Order: sequence, then C-alpha cells, then structure tokens
Amino acid sequence: MSPYLILLGLLWLIYFGLHSLFASLWMKSRVAARWPDLMPRYRLLFNLLALLLLVPPLILMWRLGGEPLWRYQDFGDVLRFTLMGLAMAGFIWSLRYYDGREFIGLRQLRQGLRQIEDQERLHISPLHRFVRHPWYSLGLVLVWTQEMDPARLLSACMVSGYLIIGSMLEERKLLVYHGQRYKRYRDLVPGLVPLPHRFLTREQATQLLREE
Repeated sequence: MSPYLILLGLLWLIYFGLHSLFASLWMKSRVAARWPDLMPRYRLLFNLLALLLLVPPLILMWRLGGEPLWRYQDFGDVLRFTLMGLAMAGFIWSLRYYDGREFIGLRQLRQGLRQIEDQERLHISPLHRFVRHPWYSLGLVLVWTQEMDPARLLSACMVSGYLIIGSMLEERKLLVYHGQRYKRYRDLVPGLVPLPHRFLTREQATQLLREE
C-alpha cells in the first residue's frame, strides 16, 4: 500500500477517534465538572472542531486522486445519480423534523444550558419509522455512489465502518436519554438498512411516543 494511503487511513482514524471522544458522555461529564461555564458552548465548539478536523483527510483524498477503479456507464450512471439525488433530497427534507438550533449548539449557547445530555426529546420522523439512523443510512448511499479511486475507496470503507460503529455508540447515549421507550423503538425498527417486515406505521409511532 502507498505511504500516502497509509497516511490517509491514519488521518481518518485520528478524526474518528477525536470525534467519538468529544461526543461521548464521558468527555462531556469531565468538561462539565471541570469547566462548567464551557458547557453552553460545548456543542457549538464540537461542531466547529469536527469541521476543521475533516479538512486534512478530505484534502489528502482529493490530492491523491488517480484513475477510477471502475467506471459507471449508461444505466449505472443514471442509477447512481438518481440515488445521490434521492439521498440529498432525503437529507434536506428530514431537516424539518430536527431542532436545527439544538443540533448546531445555538440553543444551548443562548439559554446557557449546562446539561451534558441532549435536550431534544425523542421523536420519530417519517424516515425514523424505517431506520433508526436515517442520516447515517443516507450518508452511506452518498459515500458508495461516488466513482472510486484507491483513496476514495479507502475513505469509503473507513467512513462506512465509522458510521456503523458510530450508530452503535449513539445507541448507548439514546438509551441513557430515553430509557425503555427507546429500547422498545430499537426492538421494532432496524438500525441502518430498511427491512420490509420491520417498520412503524404513523399510528404505531405516535402510540410509542405516548408511552411512558
């Protein structure tokens, strides 16, 4: 393997490791105990750091470039661009079901919130009725509908692995936040890949949210 590909893999590992560390309840509780005045800014700083740390591996991936390992033609091109368009539309459409200010960290900053837990209540959007982590699922579609050179293939494999592991880590926090209600939801809906026999109707989702 090229030394540059090894470097690229190390940059992705550093990014994933730091991202998981700063997203963890363990780190948040340590910061809250030692620097409580920082907590209202924590989510905003976390998002800014995540964006900055993403720059090095992306730049190296693009600079490495190279010939595609395979090419999409005719129907393959139509299919992949259709899937890309649907995934991007899914992202944009799903934003209406999230608290954007909470996600970015502006609400925590404005209200001076110091809790380590996310404040957004459990909700089940239309996409959440079919998979528990719809943004991760859509992200996987976007990752694997690109033309692949060696650097992009390595990146796609590592990003996919992290999304799978990240969804598991996220589940732990959601169980802490929402308890048995989330556990029942997890038992009914798959994590990343929709299955024809495991989904919630609108009525079932509403009923689940009403349960204690």
